[in-house]
Amino acid sequence: MSYASVDALQNTLSEKVFHYATDRKKAAGRALGTLIEIITFYTLRSWGFRDSVAIEKPIPEYGNPEITHNVEYSIHPIIERSKVSLTDARLPLTASKIRRAIWGKEREKADGDNSNQLLSSTGILRNSCTVAQSAVGSYVVHLDSWKNDTGEVSLSLLHHHPFAIFECKRVGIEEGMKKGPQTIEKAKQGAYVARSVSSLQKIRLKDGRMGGLIHPISGNLVCEPYEPLIARIIASGSADLLHSFVMTVGVVSNHGNWFTSENHNKELKVLAQSYDWLLFLTDGGLADFINELLLKPTKELAPAKEAFLASYTGNKGKNRFTKVQMDAVADAVLVKYFATHAKRIESWFNIITPKGQTLKGLHAALTTLSKKNWKEIHSV
Repeated sequence: MSYASVDALQNTLSEKVFHYATDRKKAAGRALGTLIEIITFYTLRSWGFRDSVAIEKPIPEYGNPEITHNVEYSIHPIIERSKVSLTDARLPLTASKIRRAIWGKEREKADGDNSNQLLSSTGILRNSCTVAQSAVGSYVVHLDSWKNDTGEVSLSLLHHHPFAIFECKRVGIEEGMKKGPQTIEKAKQGAYVARSVSSLQKIRLKDGRMGGLIHPISGNLVCEPYEPLIARIIASGSADLLHSFVMTVGVVSNHGNWFTSENHNKELKVLAQSYDWLLFLTDGGLADFINELLLKPTKELAPAKEAFLASYTGNKGKNRFTKVQMDAVADAVLVKYFATHAKRIESWFNIITPKGQTLKGLHAALTTLSKKNWKEIHSV
């Protein structure tokens, strides 16, 4: 089954899945946005960043921390990491039970403690589950195993300051219109966040090229052509350059608004000049995933399909298929799917910025950043 555009795919979903909804196309459009976030999240997990990812965390602007912006995903330095065994811990597996297993019953409730459930009694898993805060960052847990009230979790202390952020952008088309009414506004919102959270600032040079400006801790401003400068920062081990640096990544999908990765309209140009990396999720890639998940379901994704359909019935209830809350069985099959089909999934993305790069280049840059001595860097 092929589609001329994601708009055609949305129409198919509205007829086959969201037939119950008052506004079927809008419901299908929202689900498409969720699927793009899911593809991004499980791609990051397949790259080995599960324990580093925070979801919808407020990220402060560089030099202006009073203003924060929630981003889909932020990737943080891991300051501490450990395994925690849980015994005789009946569901739901709450943050308080996990805190007791880590620090003991004598620990008093502290600011930043919350009531999140890592695993609910109905089998819903919370991705990147925060259980406590410290002066350095957030304590986040992930479920490694669970059976008969016994299991193991991975505990990571994530530094408050991320080294990378990911945002997903998609806008739908209203019936009778050639493009969505909010496309340029959404593009500008994404561009503003991308330009405001990092110490590395983008400036336009008089010849039209993009320049980079950074104010190192040691003093004098550095201004150089952008791509060589960001490459130098990523390769560096210097706290002087890395201390407040954040690599910004945008993921956009074509829905009649962004056009294609080769034919840019104004919105896509705005995003391309703002993010350090801009990934274009192709119509074919999104259609492949939706076909195998929903329209021509494969056996390997059957539990994920069940979780998706259970979340979109028209009845109020617990959503089991989001980037934050995912059915535990569906999570397991999605992790396996994205690992098994990693090479094909890479072909779903085109790189708009930086030109000539590949998804492997982005993976390598993130891996390089993750291996820095962030504890020392942030002690400066």
